[in-house]
Amino acid sequence: MIHFFDPSNPKMAEKVPSIAAKVDIILGNLEDAVKTENKDAARNGLIEIGKNNDFGDTQFWVRINSLDSPWVLDDLVSLVTEIGDKLDVIMVPKVEGAQDIHYIDRLLAQLEAKAGVTKPLLVHAILETALGVANVEEIAAASPRMQGISLGPADLAASRRMKTTRVGGGHPGYLVRTDPTGEDLNEGRQSFQQDLWHYTISRMVDACAANDILPFYGPFGDIKDVVACEDQFRNAFLLGCVGAWSLHPVQIDIAKKVFSPSKEDVEHAKTVVEAMGDGSGAVMIDGKMEDDASCKQCLVMLDLARELAARDPELAELYAL
Repeated sequence: MIHFFDPSNPKMAEKVPSIAAKVDIILGNLEDAVKTENKDAARNGLIEIGKNNDFGDTQFWVRINSLDSPWVLDDLVSLVTEIGDKLDVIMVPKVEGAQDIHYIDRLLAQLEAKAGVTKPLLVHAILETALGVANVEEIAAASPRMQGISLGPADLAASRRMKTTRVGGGHPGYLVRTDPTGEDLNEGRQSFQQDLWHYTISRMVDACAANDILPFYGPFGDIKDVVACEDQFRNAFLLGCVGAWSLHPVQIDIAKKVFSPSKEDVEHAKTVVEAMGDGSGAVMIDGKMEDDASCKQCLVMLDLARELAARDPELAELYAL
């Protein structure tokens, strides 16, 4: 769970400590959601929040302004030299190729040396343009600082000239339809809404997996439609994403629910791994064949369950770990 907040908004800033305790990552947003006249206030507000708070196990991230903006250099210089020891990850919007990551990498190295920051800052790229998607493999491999990549569906939709004004999620017009059952072309036909983001998420997940970094689903903009938000988050989870952004506190519990395996899945994974022994051969469990490949799938589920249980006592009890 990456929860975004606007550091220029005093009401949001006041809630940061309490929200940080509920999420894995708290992120100060300096980019799109901040008005031009509030850019300096957002940057200064984030610095004060960083200086005055200890986030414990929750990571502290920042989304800087885009690399072609007039604010990004001030963002990096101020943040690294003022609170570089507090920050964990720099999120970079609209990354289009390895050259963008190389620029950030070199500049961070210079600023870390200047400020005496001993823990290297990591970099998280947002996939928001058609060119970025075309270059996603080289972006994922661009630097040892790479922590992960997030899908930015709204800007990506505009870059691709997609005809949707939604921020994430599906579209009722993007569908498949069954054949007619008679001469009447409308008789007996069913339609099914499709996932606009399946291809992009899959490609992003592959690029991240190949480079041992982490893929995230980005924002879901319709705050009130918690059902569709849960569906989109689950699609991303099943495809291999490790988390999602939350734009509103109501989405935090949705993300926690979706990105945590069910008790039944964890129990099944335990059963398979125990039955497989050294992982070789094949066994039959409840009428299904389980072999080396399915054992590996179950180990993925168990590894995730253990990581979550280590942070969450309720999940530790649920999973009996």
